Amino acid sequence: MKLESITAWMDKHITPFANKMANQRHLAAIRDTFMTMLPITLFGSIFVIIGAAPPVNSHSNGLLIAWASFAKQNALTLSWLSAVSMSAMSVFICVGITYFLCQHYHENPLSPIIFSLTGFFMLVFDPKQLGFTGNIVDVSYWDGRGIIIAILIAILTTEAYHAMRKHDFGRIKMPKGVPSALSESFASFVPALIILAVDALIFILCQANHTTAVKAIYSFLSPSFKVADSLPATILLTILVHLFWFFGIHDAALAGILGPIRDGNLSINATAKLAGQALPRIFTTPFWVYFVIIGGCGSVLALAIIMSFSKSKQMKTVGRVGLIPALFNISEPMIFGTPLMLNPIFFIPFVFTSVINAIISYCAMSLGLIKKTFALFSWQMPSPIGAFLSTMDWRAAVLVIGLIILDAAFYYPFMKVYEKDMLKEESGQAE
Repeated sequence: MKLESITAWMDKHITPFANKMANQRHLAAIRDTFMTMLPITLFGSIFVIIGAAPPVNSHSNGLLIAWASFAKQNALTLSWLSAVSMSAMSVFICVGITYFLCQHYHENPLSPIIFSLTGFFMLVFDPKQLGFTGNIVDVSYWDGRGIIIAILIAILTTEAYHAMRKHDFGRIKMPKGVPSALSESFASFVPALIILAVDALIFILCQANHTTAVKAIYSFLSPSFKVADSLPATILLTILVHLFWFFGIHDAALAGILGPIRDGNLSINATAKLAGQALPRIFTTPFWVYFVIIGGCGSVLALAIIMSFSKSKQMKTVGRVGLIPALFNISEPMIFGTPLMLNPIFFIPFVFTSVINAIISYCAMSLGLIKKTFALFSWQMPSPIGAFLSTMDWRAAVLVIGLIILDAAFYYPFMKVYEKDMLKEESGQAE
């Protein structure tokens, strides 16, 4: 009855709120943008890893010496290829959010994207020298540190553009014979002037104070970023995601909030890696995928392994069917097949197994026992392999294997309790 009461309360109060969050146009645009970022992240990660050759000496393996030599000779090329892809994350986020918001409003996205990018360049890039002999512009903040202002620029630009177009504010109508592209350009002329004039005013004020808008915002919010990267925040977010999942709310409902934190931290770490600096962040997307939710939400890879040897025919079948998807971090077959969702027997391990993984992994990285993550290949990459490639530290893979064993030990007593019930049910059906 207690679980039924909690479920009813969740259905009445939390589920509608979560659905509103998932469908809220700005959060949905942010979520969809980060989902489309994977190819760029993958491309950039390849060059970060190639450039992250381990230290070598005259007694090192010949392959490692050749790798280190190649990375040193092509350091600029490798750094630039990563910089214009994964490290330039804020640029693509600005474009993506503008595009998806325009889709929501059924607006042609071309003009708003151009306006958003122009505003982004004004407020994020810092010109040092401009002229015919060459241009020098500081683009340091186009990485994860520029995500917040990229989101703000994209949202405010699109909302302002849509509002003015909707009410035909300053619309210049052209004769019917004028080409549609030219007619659309004149229709957007006044909205463009207003939006870009505001961006220009902010730029001028920031330059007068020897700073940029992104530096000012990042300095102001820097304490918040540090809190979001802390162990308590990691634990809280992990519990929240799994509580939502247990009551049937997909973690995509929180993607619009978690995505900027995780991917932004990843971009910052990748930039630091290319610069040869210490990696400042722990709570990144690869940390979440490879170290926290091993096998998908609920860390179900361990459960799939032990269920594959269950005495219950149903549990054995579900475990073996769900094993391969869980190996590639797809947890839905296990969550719905066991089932884990709304199953009181599995509430504790489903919610807290990933929390244990998060605590151990966070502490291991914080203490320097394993290296921090700086690359992401794919959400679907098996965790031990992904852990190694995202850190280039063999100890990370060992840690993940150890966590899988620990997860199995944590799940085991709960699995045996459920197995006992399932055997009684199967026995009754056989009779």
